[in-house]
Amino acid sequence: MKEKIERAILGIECPKCGHDCLYKLDDGRYKCSNCKFKYSPRKLNDDLQILHYFSLEIPANKARKDFGCSYDKAGRKYMQYRNEIFLYLQKEFNKLSGEIECDESYFGGKRKGARGRGAQGKVTVFGMLERNGKIYTTLVDNVSAETLMNEIIQHAEKGSVFYTDKFRSYKSLKFFGKHITVDHGNYFANGKRHINGLVPINRDWSFAKERFLSCQRQIHWKIP
Repeated sequence: MKEKIERAILGIECPKCGHDCLYKLDDGRYKCSNCKFKYSPRKLNDDLQILHYFSLEIPANKARKDFGCSYDKAGRKYMQYRNEIFLYLQKEFNKLSGEIECDESYFGGKRKGARGRGAQGKVTVFGMLERNGKIYTTLVDNVSAETLMNEIIQHAEKGSVFYTDKFRSYKSLKFFGKHITVDHGNYFANGKRHINGLVPINRDWSFAKERFLSCQRQIHWKIP
Protein backbone atom coordinates (compact mmCIF):
# COMPACT_ATOMS: atom_id res chain seq x y z
CA MET A 1 0.00 0.00 0.00
CA LYS A 2 2.81 2.42 0.88
CA GLU A 3 4.50 1.77 -2.47
CA LYS A 4 1.21 2.40 -4.28
CA ILE A 5 0.76 5.76 -2.53
CA GLU A 6 4.36 6.74 -3.30
CA ARG A 7 3.80 5.92 -6.98
CA ALA A 8 0.65 8.04 -6.95
CA ILE A 9 2.55 10.97 -5.37
CA LEU A 10 5.09 10.79 -8.20
CA GLY A 11 2.30 10.67 -10.80
CA ILE A 12 3.26 7.17 -11.93
CA GLU A 13 0.08 5.32 -10.97
CA CYS A 14 -3.54 6.32 -10.35
CA PRO A 15 -4.46 5.66 -6.69
CA LYS A 16 -8.01 4.76 -7.71
CA CYS A 17 -7.75 2.44 -10.71
CA GLY A 18 -4.00 1.74 -10.89
CA HIS A 19 -3.65 3.02 -14.47
CA ASP A 20 -0.21 4.36 -15.40
CA CYS A 21 -1.26 7.16 -17.73
CA LEU A 22 -1.72 10.41 -15.83
CA TYR A 23 -1.20 14.03 -16.69
CA LYS A 24 -0.60 17.04 -14.48
CA LEU A 25 -3.13 19.86 -14.25
CA ASP A 26 -2.32 23.56 -13.93
CA ASP A 27 -3.31 23.54 -10.23
CA GLY A 28 -0.71 20.84 -9.44
CA ARG A 29 -3.14 17.94 -9.27
CA TYR A 30 -2.94 14.79 -11.37
CA LYS A 31 -5.74 13.43 -13.53
CA CYS A 32 -6.04 9.83 -14.66
CA SER A 33 -6.72 9.42 -18.37
CA ASN A 34 -8.49 6.12 -17.70
CA CYS A 35 -10.99 6.79 -14.86
CA LYS A 36 -10.74 10.63 -14.94
CA PHE A 37 -9.96 10.70 -11.20
CA LYS A 38 -8.27 13.87 -9.95
CA TYR A 39 -6.10 14.05 -6.85
CA SER A 40 -3.51 16.20 -5.12
CA PRO A 41 -0.07 14.59 -4.71
CA ARG A 42 0.66 17.05 -1.89
CA LYS A 43 -2.38 15.88 0.07
CA LEU A 44 -1.40 12.25 -0.47
CA ASN A 45 2.11 12.99 0.76
CA ASP A 46 0.74 14.74 3.86
CA ASP A 47 -1.53 11.77 4.57
CA LEU A 48 1.39 9.38 4.20
CA GLN A 49 3.50 11.39 6.66
CA ILE A 50 0.67 11.50 9.23
CA LEU A 51 0.16 7.75 8.79
CA HIS A 52 3.86 7.26 9.53
CA TYR A 53 3.52 9.17 12.81
CA PHE A 54 0.39 7.16 13.64
CA SER A 55 2.19 3.86 13.00
CA LEU A 56 4.90 4.92 15.49
CA GLU A 57 2.18 5.63 18.09
CA ILE A 58 3.20 9.28 18.30
CA PRO A 59 0.27 11.34 19.73
CA ALA A 60 -1.57 13.52 17.22
CA ASN A 61 -0.63 16.71 19.07
CA LYS A 62 3.09 15.96 18.81
CA ALA A 63 2.71 14.79 15.20
CA ARG A 64 1.08 18.03 14.11
CA LYS A 65 3.88 20.06 15.77
CA ASP A 66 6.62 18.03 14.10
CA PHE A 67 4.82 17.88 10.78
CA GLY A 68 3.62 21.48 10.83
CA CYS A 69 -0.09 20.90 10.21
CA SER A 70 -3.18 21.82 12.25
CA TYR A 71 -4.30 19.65 15.14
CA ASP A 72 -7.71 19.29 13.46
CA LYS A 73 -6.09 17.73 10.41
CA ALA A 74 -3.85 15.37 12.36
CA GLY A 75 -6.64 14.45 14.78
CA ARG A 76 -9.08 13.82 11.94
CA LYS A 77 -6.68 11.49 10.16
CA TYR A 78 -5.80 9.67 13.40
CA MET A 79 -9.50 9.07 14.05
CA GLN A 80 -9.95 7.83 10.47
CA TYR A 81 -7.14 5.31 10.88
CA ARG A 82 -8.53 4.13 14.23
CA ASN A 83 -12.00 3.69 12.77
CA GLU A 84 -10.61 1.69 9.86
CA ILE A 85 -8.62 -0.53 12.25
CA PHE A 86 -11.72 -0.98 14.41
CA LEU A 87 -13.88 -1.97 11.44
CA TYR A 88 -11.24 -4.43 10.21
CA LEU A 89 -10.81 -6.04 13.63
CA GLN A 90 -14.56 -6.17 14.12
CA LYS A 91 -14.88 -8.08 10.86
CA GLU A 92 -11.99 -10.43 11.63
CA PHE A 93 -12.71 -10.96 15.33
CA ASN A 94 -13.27 -14.52 16.57
CA LYS A 95 -14.52 -15.34 20.05
CA LEU A 96 -11.85 -15.86 22.69
CA SER A 97 -11.44 -19.40 23.96
CA GLY A 98 -9.29 -21.60 26.20
CA GLU A 99 -8.01 -19.89 29.35
CA ILE A 100 -9.33 -16.37 29.66
CA GLU A 101 -8.60 -13.66 32.24
CA CYS A 102 -11.30 -11.06 32.95
CA ASP A 103 -10.79 -7.76 34.74
CA GLU A 104 -11.77 -4.08 34.75
CA SER A 105 -9.85 -0.82 35.00
CA TYR A 106 -11.05 2.63 36.00
CA PHE A 107 -9.59 5.62 34.18
CA GLY A 108 -9.81 9.29 35.06
CA GLY A 109 -8.08 12.13 36.87
CA LYS A 110 -7.24 12.03 40.56
CA ARG A 111 -10.30 12.57 42.70
CA LYS A 112 -11.02 12.47 46.41
CA GLY A 113 -13.09 9.65 47.79
CA ALA A 114 -13.43 5.99 46.85
CA ARG A 115 -11.17 4.38 44.29
CA GLY A 116 -11.61 1.39 41.97
CA ARG A 117 -15.16 0.05 41.66
CA GLY A 118 -16.42 2.59 44.18
CA ALA A 119 -15.04 5.62 42.32
CA GLN A 120 -17.40 8.17 40.82
CA GLY A 121 -17.10 9.84 37.42
CA LYS A 122 -14.42 7.54 36.02
CA VAL A 123 -14.38 5.66 32.73
CA THR A 124 -14.71 1.90 33.12
CA VAL A 125 -12.89 -0.43 30.75
CA PHE A 126 -13.62 -4.14 30.77
CA GLY A 127 -11.05 -6.52 29.31
CA MET A 128 -10.60 -10.20 28.53
CA LEU A 129 -7.27 -11.82 27.77
CA GLU A 130 -6.98 -15.15 26.00
CA ARG A 131 -3.72 -16.52 27.36
CA ASN A 132 -1.14 -16.70 24.57
CA GLY A 133 -3.75 -15.22 22.26
CA LYS A 134 -5.88 -12.13 21.80
CA ILE A 135 -7.23 -9.37 23.98
CA TYR A 136 -10.71 -7.87 23.87
CA THR A 137 -11.42 -4.54 25.59
CA THR A 138 -14.44 -2.26 25.63
CA LEU A 139 -15.84 0.73 27.49
CA VAL A 140 -18.79 -0.20 29.72
CA ASP A 141 -21.36 1.99 31.44
CA ASN A 142 -21.28 -0.06 34.63
CA VAL A 143 -19.89 -3.27 36.13
CA SER A 144 -23.18 -5.00 36.87
CA ALA A 145 -23.42 -8.76 36.38
CA GLU A 146 -25.74 -8.23 33.42
CA THR A 147 -23.32 -5.88 31.65
CA LEU A 148 -20.16 -7.95 32.19
CA MET A 149 -21.82 -11.29 31.45
CA ASN A 150 -23.28 -9.88 28.25
CA GLU A 151 -19.78 -8.90 27.07
CA ILE A 152 -18.38 -12.30 28.05
CA ILE A 153 -21.15 -14.28 26.33
CA GLN A 154 -20.82 -12.24 23.13
CA HIS A 155 -17.02 -12.41 22.91
CA ALA A 156 -15.93 -15.68 24.53
CA GLU A 157 -16.66 -19.33 23.78
CA LYS A 158 -18.88 -21.18 26.19
CA GLY A 159 -16.98 -23.83 28.17
CA SER A 160 -13.76 -21.80 28.39
CA VAL A 161 -11.80 -21.46 31.65
CA PHE A 162 -12.30 -18.02 33.19
CA TYR A 163 -9.99 -16.43 35.78
CA THR A 164 -11.39 -13.47 37.75
CA ASP A 165 -11.23 -11.90 41.19
CA LYS A 166 -14.11 -12.49 43.62
CA PHE A 167 -16.22 -9.57 42.42
CA ARG A 168 -19.91 -10.57 42.67
CA SER A 169 -20.67 -9.67 39.04
CA TYR A 170 -18.64 -12.69 37.92
CA LYS A 171 -20.62 -15.24 39.95
CA SER A 172 -22.76 -16.29 36.99
CA LEU A 173 -19.64 -17.36 35.07
CA LYS A 174 -19.94 -20.85 36.58
CA PHE A 175 -22.95 -21.41 34.32
CA PHE A 176 -20.97 -20.43 31.20
CA GLY A 177 -17.64 -22.18 31.76
CA LYS A 178 -15.14 -23.21 34.41
CA HIS A 179 -14.72 -20.29 36.82
CA ILE A 180 -11.54 -19.92 38.90
CA THR A 181 -11.23 -17.00 41.30
CA VAL A 182 -8.35 -15.20 43.00
CA ASP A 183 -8.81 -13.55 46.38
CA HIS A 184 -6.76 -10.37 46.06
CA GLY A 185 -7.31 -9.68 49.72
CA ASN A 186 -4.94 -12.54 50.52
CA TYR A 187 -2.75 -12.96 47.43
CA PHE A 188 -2.47 -11.75 43.87
CA ALA A 189 -1.40 -14.89 42.09
CA ASN A 190 -0.78 -18.57 42.74
CA GLY A 191 0.77 -20.43 39.82
CA LYS A 192 -1.60 -20.26 36.84
CA ARG A 193 -4.35 -18.86 39.05
CA HIS A 194 -3.98 -15.14 38.43
CA ILE A 195 -5.42 -12.21 36.51
CA ASN A 196 -2.25 -10.19 36.08
CA GLY A 197 -1.93 -10.68 32.33
CA LEU A 198 -4.13 -7.76 31.33
CA VAL A 199 -1.19 -5.34 31.07
CA PRO A 200 -2.49 -3.56 27.93
CA ILE A 201 -5.57 -2.20 29.76
CA ASN A 202 -3.60 -1.21 32.86
CA ARG A 203 -0.85 0.86 31.28
CA ASP A 204 -0.46 4.50 32.18
CA TRP A 205 -3.48 6.74 31.75
CA SER A 206 -2.02 8.92 29.01
CA PHE A 207 -1.72 5.91 26.68
CA ALA A 208 -5.22 4.65 27.45
CA LYS A 209 -6.81 8.10 27.24
CA GLU A 210 -5.38 8.65 23.77
CA ARG A 211 -6.96 5.44 22.48
CA PHE A 212 -10.01 4.58 24.56
CA LEU A 213 -11.60 7.93 25.27
CA SER A 214 -10.99 9.40 21.84
CA CYS A 215 -12.40 6.36 20.08
CA GLN A 216 -15.25 5.60 22.52
CA ARG A 217 -15.40 2.18 20.89
CA GLN A 218 -14.45 -1.42 21.43
CA ILE A 219 -10.88 -2.35 20.64
CA HIS A 220 -9.51 -5.84 20.20
CA TRP A 221 -6.05 -6.88 19.10
CA LYS A 222 -3.55 -9.72 19.14
CA ILE A 223 -0.64 -9.71 21.56
CA PRO A 224 2.70 -9.23 19.71
